[in-house]
Amino acid sequence: MKLWLPSEFTIQAMLMMVGLSSLAFFSNVDFPVPMMTTASKIESQGRALLQWKATLETQELLNTWMSNTSPCNWTGITCRNDNHLMQTITKIQLAGMGLEGKLETLNFFALPSVRVLDLRDNHIHGSIPATISALSKLSALGLSNNNLTGIIPSELGNLTRLKTLVLYENQISGSLPPFLGKLLNLNFLVISTNFLVGSIPQEFGNLTNLKVLHLWRNGLNGSIPHEIGNLVNLIDFEISQNQITGPIPHSIGNLTKLETLYLFSNNINGSIPSEIGNLVNLIDFATNENQITSPIPHSIGNLTKLETFYLSDNGINGSIPYEIGNLLNLRDFEIFDNQMIGPIPHSIGNLTKLEILYLYGNIINGSIPSEIGSIVNLRDFQMYDNKITGSIPHSIGNLNNLEIFYLHNNNINGLLPNEMVNLTNLIDLQLVNNSLSGNVPTDLAKGALLQYLSLAYNNFQGPIPISLKNSTKLVRVRLERNHFTGDVSKSFGVHPQLDFIDLSFNRLSGTLLPSWGACLNLTSFTISSNRISGEIPWEIVQLPKLQLLDISSNNLVGKIPKAFYKLSHIFHLNMSNNHLTGTIPIEFGNLSSLEVLDLSSNNLKGEIPVQLENCLKLDLLKLSNNELNGSIPFQLGNLNLHQVLDLSENLFTGEIPLQLSKLIMLQELNLSNNELVGRIPSSFQLMTGLASLDVSYNHLEGPIPKNHFFQTAPIKWFAHNKGLCGQVHGLPPCDQSWSTSKGDAKKHHKIIILIAILVFGILFIIFLAIGLFTLLYYKRKRSTMNDTKEEFDGHFFSIWRVNHGKEAYKEIIRATENFDEKYQIGTGAYSMVYKATLSSGKTLAIKKIQEEEAQVNEQAFKNEIQALTKIRHRNIVRFYGFCSTNKFNFLAYEYMERGCLHATLKSEQEAMKLDWIKRAAIIRDIAQALSYLHHDCIPPIVHRDITSNNVLLDEEYKAYVSDFGISRLLKPNSSHWSLLAGTYGYMAPELAYIMRVTEKCDVYSFGILALEVIHGTHPGDLLSNLSLSMLVKDMLDPRLPFHIADQATTNQVLSVILIAMQCINTDPQARPTMQQASQRLSSPKSLQAFDICSFPTLTLDYLENIVQVHIDDQVHG
Repeated sequence: MKLWLPSEFTIQAMLMMVGLSSLAFFSNVDFPVPMMTTASKIESQGRALLQWKATLETQELLNTWMSNTSPCNWTGITCRNDNHLMQTITKIQLAGMGLEGKLETLNFFALPSVRVLDLRDNHIHGSIPATISALSKLSALGLSNNNLTGIIPSELGNLTRLKTLVLYENQISGSLPPFLGKLLNLNFLVISTNFLVGSIPQEFGNLTNLKVLHLWRNGLNGSIPHEIGNLVNLIDFEISQNQITGPIPHSIGNLTKLETLYLFSNNINGSIPSEIGNLVNLIDFATNENQITSPIPHSIGNLTKLETFYLSDNGINGSIPYEIGNLLNLRDFEIFDNQMIGPIPHSIGNLTKLEILYLYGNIINGSIPSEIGSIVNLRDFQMYDNKITGSIPHSIGNLNNLEIFYLHNNNINGLLPNEMVNLTNLIDLQLVNNSLSGNVPTDLAKGALLQYLSLAYNNFQGPIPISLKNSTKLVRVRLERNHFTGDVSKSFGVHPQLDFIDLSFNRLSGTLLPSWGACLNLTSFTISSNRISGEIPWEIVQLPKLQLLDISSNNLVGKIPKAFYKLSHIFHLNMSNNHLTGTIPIEFGNLSSLEVLDLSSNNLKGEIPVQLENCLKLDLLKLSNNELNGSIPFQLGNLNLHQVLDLSENLFTGEIPLQLSKLIMLQELNLSNNELVGRIPSSFQLMTGLASLDVSYNHLEGPIPKNHFFQTAPIKWFAHNKGLCGQVHGLPPCDQSWSTSKGDAKKHHKIIILIAILVFGILFIIFLAIGLFTLLYYKRKRSTMNDTKEEFDGHFFSIWRVNHGKEAYKEIIRATENFDEKYQIGTGAYSMVYKATLSSGKTLAIKKIQEEEAQVNEQAFKNEIQALTKIRHRNIVRFYGFCSTNKFNFLAYEYMERGCLHATLKSEQEAMKLDWIKRAAIIRDIAQALSYLHHDCIPPIVHRDITSNNVLLDEEYKAYVSDFGISRLLKPNSSHWSLLAGTYGYMAPELAYIMRVTEKCDVYSFGILALEVIHGTHPGDLLSNLSLSMLVKDMLDPRLPFHIADQATTNQVLSVILIAMQCINTDPQARPTMQQASQRLSSPKSLQAFDICSFPTLTLDYLENIVQVHIDDQVHG
């Protein structure tokens, strides 16, 4: 939505919008300056102004105000002759001077002739004094963009000559006073962006001369009064971003001069009255983000001057009326996220001036009408998440201005029309999850501007368009799950901006060319399940930013390049199901970020390098179906494996290392089909996380461990061994020789004697204690039974095996000594955080959920938790699972050494260690994590609570996002704001008006957090005082040096501020996506040439001036 929204940086634009250009806004009457006459009156007025000046904290800004000169020559003062030919002050115009002080100290009684008082864009604080009513001739009062507090004084109602009253961008509170209805001459009333509450007074219906009424961004409630229909001269009516309820009154149809009607972001319900069709002069109409239901009225077709039409985020049903085709001047039409049904009317082709068309998130069906090709000015067309069928019309090729085209998640079939090659300005094409088939046009990307291409989950076949090879601006490519064929090397070349590519599950052939190594920004490369042959080029393993590489299930041959150790950021490496030979390079031990390593189903030989023990973050290790030999390194027990250790179908010999039992949270252990001997270590019973264990087809013997998991396991896990025994159905029982060997006989005899002594001792103690026991028996029995039931009759669902939930639970209870406060390391909105060091030495962060927050639907919660445990990203805290009983509920996370970002910024000593380079890196880490949650998870995950408390730092100050999605899981229907939608100070402003959390809410929170990292503290006060003249240094943490040593770091910090400002835009649609924010942060460019030393003295208006240059550079440069 390209809807105009107020912001701290658009003050002048706002004034122009309401038809008031800067100072002309307060110049309704132009009085000539007469020649000097008697001076006594003007001197008295001058003294009053000098006395006020003396109370200002910025007196130097009024250096022309001196007692030895005439006030008529002072800055901002205009004089005229009164009826007695005496000179008098009529205008005080000091807008944007930076004045700081109070109005209470100005003697208004000494200025009876003042008609214009303009103090906009200053730092005036305090309240509006009642004595301002002394300005009985006042026609224009401008106090906007200051720091005024208190209420609007009732005496203001006495200024009956007032035509212009502008108080926006202050901190004025109280209700909208009814006495303003007495100002019958008022033309302009602008009181937006304050803290006003209550309803709109009915008395406002008396203001029949009113042309502009702005009340947006307050806390107003109640309904729109019927009397609003009396304002027949109204041109601009804006009450957006309040808490207005009730329906739109039918009397709105009386406002036939209205050009702008903004009602968005409220709680307005009911229907759009048919009388809206009377507003034939309406140009901009926005009622999005409300609770409006019922269809769009057919009378909407009367609004032939309409240019912007926003109805998104409501409950509007019915179909798009055919009369929409009458709106020939429409440029922006947005009805996304409603309940619209039916087909797109053919009349939409009449809207030849339309540039933006958002229909997504509805239930629209039918096919795309061919008339869509008549909208030749269309730039942004988004119709995803509907029920669209049929094929894409050939006329789509007429839209050669189209830049963004989203049709994903529909039921579209057929071929991509060849005419799409005419879309040479296309930047972003998303057709994921349809039923499209056939070949993709060869010249689809011939315009060379394409950045984002997603054709995944369709039935495309044939070669990938060769035109992609010259698309040097590509950022993300998703072509997975199709039937593409041909040589992949012919479709891709050098793509310096490429960040993500997924070509998996196709039928592509060819080799991996060295040119992939020139894609220096590549972080994720997946080409699995194809027919790629040849060797792995060494160039590909030198990509400096690569985090995920999946080349599994192909026909690759040769040795694994030793240069893999250079991939310092890689966390997911899958080369399984190929024909790779040689040994596992010992250099893999240098991959300290590695979490997933899968080399299974190759032809690898040799031993497992012990250096893998250095991969402390390794979570899954699959080396099965190779020809590896030697013994299993005991060092593998030092890893933090939680998912899988699969060494099956190799030639391993020797015994199973006892040290593997330290992997107590491992879910799956497969050692089958080897040459292992000896016994299964009895200490394996400590591996409480096991869900699957397979040691079949070896030469093992002896008893299996004696716990519930092993003794209820299927026989196939132990089959075809030398002599395993135990209480497993299908295994022989263990004879006496296994339980009492010669070496144990003496020990066994001593145990029997000891038992006998103990029995006699216990009998004696029983007689002594029987009295006390009798007294306490019933009470303790009942308490014990209740505690046991309370503790263990609950539900255990987590990554730990369900049957072993009790063991996992007990281990954590033991490690925290029943959640003793000495282990508490933090608190959150809904939990207390404890440090738990397990018996294996593994340290976890345990978040114990407060009782009142733990109301969950079991099955839904279980499904969500299982989904969250699959989240894998190098900047997301590892979530291990959840334990739930009737006594405790807690979440288990990876423990981070430095704790949360908030604590680090709060500590003087720690904050000093966070230099500008580290801070920029932390913000990039957070952006990458959120981009992954929003764009790479299916379905997308909205974090909902991005704060500095939910970002953790490791020993090297690398940032990890935590608590993703948890608040929604705990109370999906909660009205508790901190749980439902975030933490105060980080919540997007639209959440005050709508109960709908989207990815753009996360984007806003990220912007606040980014500014917090740069500023050193939460930017609350900073945001409330933002002005165009603010210096960049005012946004920087004063604990660090302002002057930054090099241009590259300067660009990074400047990029953070710029992007943060874009993210906190009050219009959600104007914010970038996290994918865009992450991309811009990862590739900061020199935004403008300037002296590095002058960087801190730059002003925010300088930044604003280069914002669009920066965006254009990223998109088109």
